[in-house]
Amino acid sequence: MEPTYIYMDHAATTPMHPEALQAYQLAALQTPGNPSSLHRWGRQARSRITTARDSLARALGCRPDELLFTGGGTEADNAALFGAARAQRARDPQRIGIVTTAVEHHAVLHAAERLAAEGFALTVLPVDAAGRVSVADAEAAIGPATAVVSVMYGNNETGTLQPVAQLGELARLHGAVMHCDAVQALGYARIDLGALPVDLLSLSAHKIGGPQGVGALYVRTGTPWEPLLYGGSQERRRRAGTENVPGIAAFGAAAQLAADTLDARREQAEAVREALLGGLLARLGPGIVSVHGDPDCQGRLPHILNIGIEGVSNETLLMNLDLQGIAASGGSACTSGSLQPSHVLTAMGLAPHLCKNSVRFSFGLGNTIEQADKTAEITATIVARLRKR
Repeated sequence: MEPTYIYMDHAATTPMHPEALQAYQLAALQTPGNPSSLHRWGRQARSRITTARDSLARALGCRPDELLFTGGGTEADNAALFGAARAQRARDPQRIGIVTTAVEHHAVLHAAERLAAEGFALTVLPVDAAGRVSVADAEAAIGPATAVVSVMYGNNETGTLQPVAQLGELARLHGAVMHCDAVQALGYARIDLGALPVDLLSLSAHKIGGPQGVGALYVRTGTPWEPLLYGGSQERRRRAGTENVPGIAAFGAAAQLAADTLDARREQAEAVREALLGGLLARLGPGIVSVHGDPDCQGRLPHILNIGIEGVSNETLLMNLDLQGIAASGGSACTSGSLQPSHVLTAMGLAPHLCKNSVRFSFGLGNTIEQADKTAEITATIVARLRKR
């Protein structure tokens, strides 16, 4: 009997798309050239970065010169918050407010806490049971002293979408810089920076079929912002350090593919999600399986399913799934080794023991309806056995 190998942890990282891998290999096998060098090898490397930047700009609806490449999504988040907050305070010492939400990625929350230690005034907004921030709460928190507002596009643990456009308009009204972590949304949400009132936007290649260790930060022209890293003059003096040419080339290829296949990706992910959820509910029942996040497909990303399994710890379930060849997670991969319950689910009002019964399945390249059915069958069998104990 053929062993089961099903990867359903795409929110943690995705396999590289063959076209992105090809772009990486072509750049890596090219005669070495530093993109800051003026000779032909340097110009060839620079050309690959320019092509990638142009592809990403087309996918986002922004100008290529408004994008700078980073070492990943965490660096992009940190650069956005520290860069905007310090630039705002330098312009006006009274602008020291940082407004964010309780369900942000730790790359944002921990950066915000660090800014608070530097003297900034941090406001962390609560969320409702679906994991969504209230526009009214944000309106009450954002004012003339606010330097930066940072709210993610779609949550990496539950998929819940935030009212980014409305919050961005509030930020603009008060002269605050609006930052959005779109790491999990890229490839599954249509992002148009020409229309979206966002000044800074963080992205990561490995969530859309690109390589790990490459990200990007969008900085709208005219935004108060200063670099996080200093050294060379790379990325128009906005991010020092020799660029990762193969990684950036692959990121550009992955971004172009994500933009070209957005509707198909969304449709396939939603179909796999519904097949898995339907199979689990049919086998275990709604009394055993609960869904965390917004149940409405218009209010969430299509490729994430976060569920609670009554009476079964996620650690035990995940180990048993792994033994059966199925990859899932208990939440954000960045905190998978923590004994603390998910800060996202806790902020949504779930009790600690319910948080520890929660599992995230996330979908992408290679996942099929057949895999969803098989995963539901194996998961239900494991759960039934564990609950009998």
